[in-house]
Amino acid sequence: MFIKFTKMQGTGNDFIMLDQFASEQIELSKEQIRFLCDRKFGIGADGLIILRDSETSEFEMIYYNADGLLSTMCGNGGRCIVKLAYDNRYIDENTYFHAPDGTHKASIESDIISLHMKDVDTVTSVNDCYILNSGSPHYVKFVNDLDFLDVHFEGAKIRNSEAFKKDGINVNFIEILNDNEFKVRTYERGVEAETLSCGTGVTAAAIAAHVKTGRLTNKWNIITKGGPLKVEFNANGDNFSKIILIGLAETVFEGKISLID
Repeated sequence: MFIKFTKMQGTGNDFIMLDQFASEQIELSKEQIRFLCDRKFGIGADGLIILRDSETSEFEMIYYNADGLLSTMCGNGGRCIVKLAYDNRYIDENTYFHAPDGTHKASIESDIISLHMKDVDTVTSVNDCYILNSGSPHYVKFVNDLDFLDVHFEGAKIRNSEAFKKDGINVNFIEILNDNEFKVRTYERGVEAETLSCGTGVTAAAIAAHVKTGRLTNKWNIITKGGPLKVEFNANGDNFSKIILIGLAETVFEGKISLID
């Protein structure tokens, strides 16, 4: 069996996109998804995303991690699926869609996607680090000399600790640069490695930076290894609303691949 796919990336966070909006819905096994995401034997990606029609919104986003398991919200993947739906003429410049964590609004202008994220109403401080859910669960730790940190080792240690090993958690390391800019690197559960960028991760990091610094800024410029992102929000104590993740999403290539049943 051959399947068509589109390879996309949002600041280096890359995805295999399957457009099933107006075609047969193919159910993939965990092993097949792992094969497709494998960078040696398959296409290679941090995750796989399925675009489907929806009765309650303009389209639906179904997201699998590279380990083949259904996952929670992916911010960069959300931006990519908006770009795919727009390029395939399913939506206009403004849209709303259903994702694993609920309904999201989004807009597109010159390949820049502005994605409205879920509200955050709980930020927990543990040992001067922060835990919150921005669509997926995140742990945020502030560090110095981020460029020299062994993110894979340190991230895996926290992700597999007694507190988080059952359900997993994404681990973000952040270095504040100035009043409205920081660098962040993320170890992602499901990928079990550092990715070049994580959309829900930079969202969580921006909120944690606001809480940590006590600064009034609610607009952050973010430097990831895969490129720049922006996060904006309204803040009222520990309640964060109108959270918007802003950045580029691009198609890398399209193709077909043979898939063993």
